[in-house]
Amino acid sequence: MIKLFRITSLLEGLSYLAILSVTLGYISRDYVSSIGMTHGILFMLYMMLAMSNNTGWTSRQQLLLMAAALIPFAFIPTEIFLQKQEQKKPA
Repeated sequence: MIKLFRITSLLEGLSYLAILSVTLGYISRDYVSSIGMTHGILFMLYMMLAMSNNTGWTSRQQLLLMAAALIPFAFIPTEIFLQKQEQKKPA
């Protein structure tokens, strides 16, 4: 479960940066629809995974993870947190 969340977190963070790149003019506005749709789907999946109860996270951790989806580059500390969580998990 954490592995899926890690992948989703990384992809969602990168898609968020892609949307910001369109806003700043680095990527053509021709791709807004496809980038926006992809980011929207990844964002919803990210939120569903962050709120799932079978991860063993506290409510505070879940809220912080959900807030991280709204902040550019927050997927980096989220990835570090998730790596530590995955290492704690018994094999």
